[in-house]
Amino acid sequence: MLNALIFDVDGTLADTESAHLAAFNHAFAEFGLDWHWDEPLYTELLHISGGKERIAHYWKAKQPELREVDAMARQETVNRLHELKTAAYESSVNEGAVSLRPGVLKLMDEALAQGVKLAIASTTSPVNIAALLRRAVGPNWQMNFAAIGDASTAPVKKPHPQVYLDMLAALKMDASQCLAFEDSINGLRSAMGAGLATIITPTRYTAHHDFSGALRVLPDLGQVDLAQLRQWHLASQGAPCAA
Repeated sequence: MLNALIFDVDGTLADTESAHLAAFNHAFAEFGLDWHWDEPLYTELLHISGGKERIAHYWKAKQPELREVDAMARQETVNRLHELKTAAYESSVNEGAVSLRPGVLKLMDEALAQGVKLAIASTTSPVNIAALLRRAVGPNWQMNFAAIGDASTAPVKKPHPQVYLDMLAALKMDASQCLAFEDSINGLRSAMGAGLATIITPTRYTAHHDFSGALRVLPDLGQVDLAQLRQWHLASQGAPCAA
């Protein structure tokens, strides 16, 4: 039986990556760096989960000669850049630069009306999640979710399944009772690593990923309702679907 829907945030609930890219570049400029990420570069960097990790990976690739003795100073700079980036992203969301993807809010409302629990399994920062959902759902958005996992609660980033395992434990459910929603290969590997059947809704940043093993790959959730999800979920558990 399908008892919970577990959603990734960036790229899945909303196509946020263009806003994140602009926020990274804003942070670099504000800090006085000559770094600038264009869309092709950022698409490659999205294979690295986590904003701080993405910055650190790029820096090491750009300046491989940096000594380990400089590691602490480098991490302090990464942390500051990420703070500036987060503030810029939150501001852009508050100004309406990002909205939920088609079908997301309708599906959430339908699930809540039928007693299906909602959860979030993201490795983005809690500030980013709150900025997006506060504007899209309202100030009491957290009341819609039975469990929320983010970068503060699951420090081991996707594709590791930590955040999904944490959400299953918080929900007190087996993986067989839930569906995950993701947009990237790292997200898919994370969810599948926790034993979850997974629906993929790619963005232009992730459309080239290999989604082998996904339950379904859809352009968005606009044409999907809970009854259809129940059928697909039932089939994923090896049970026959109703005609």
